Amino acid sequence: MHTTEHMKTLVFIFILTVFLAQMSAMADVPGEQKREVDYLLEYVAQTDCTIIRNGTRHDADEAVSHIQQKYEYFRDRIDSTESFIEYAASRSTLSGRDYQVDCPGQAIQTTSQWLRDALSAYRAQQP
Repeated sequence: MHTTEHMKTLVFIFILTVFLAQMSAMADVPGEQKREVDYLLEYVAQTDCTIIRNGTRHDADEAVSHIQQKYEYFRDRIDSTESFIEYAASRSTLSGRDYQVDCPGQAIQTTSQWLRDALSAYRAQQP
């Protein structure tokens, strides 16, 4: 009888471990910040600016597609809007080079700063 209880406990721990592992694999920004991430993705999609990754220029469609792919890849590490910017839109994972943005009439800047500025403006407009 004692062995049966022990087996039940081990099975329960195993199931709980699998469940928690699956939950952590589905980590994402909290619900209230999901709107901010969606806003930033739309901000990139609607821009007239050119995104520069590893010296190659990309239009808005290419840039948002790349950022979304990185967002999916790093989703388990992203737990805030700021970490979304850091993991998905700041620098090349391979080369480590910062992404840049070239907007008409403005100095070239990092996408990290550009998106942080957009996030600050968005937050300032929220009630």
